[in-house]
Amino acid sequence: MRGIVAIAVAALVAIGASVAQAAENLPIDAFFGTFSGGGVAENRDSAYFAVTARDFDVTIRGEGQGFRIEWTSVIRRGGDPKRPDVRHRKAVKVLQPAKKPGVFRCTDSGNPLDGKEMCWARIEKNTLSLFLMTVDDDGIYELQQYDRTLSGSGMKLNFKAWRDGDQLRSVDGRLIKTAN
Repeated sequence: MRGIVAIAVAALVAIGASVAQAAENLPIDAFFGTFSGGGVAENRDSAYFAVTARDFDVTIRGEGQGFRIEWTSVIRRGGDPKRPDVRHRKAVKVLQPAKKPGVFRCTDSGNPLDGKEMCWARIEKNTLSLFLMTVDDDGIYELQQYDRTLSGSGMKLNFKAWRDGDQLRSVDGRLIKTAN
């Protein structure tokens, strides 16, 4: 009987350790690699106007004690079918660890009240969230949040942008890992 109880206790301890480990935040290097995919963007006028298709590429790699993230969005919006309106947006951010584990500070982050962009990131479980905040001369803020959640062979992207508390846009997409 003691043997069965010991095995049961050992099994419960192992299950508890597995659950606790699953609830822990991933290390930053779990997000390293190149990912490509696409998604759909909606804005507050999407009920009246069409949503827009987007293609995404993102590369995350180590840099110093932190990481470098580069991403490109290709935005297709209307226009003549023979000459569609296509825009490319590219961004690069370098982040280093902040004081708390799983929190990172952009190396070029500044004070938004001085007209600079504030940038930081955090890891929560299997999601890397990047935040960009600016404040205009009238004190109106704009906040962008990029959530990149690892799953299977890729990641899910959820982007949201707010201005002074009003959500302007959201983008949902899926990307697959194409390189380490």
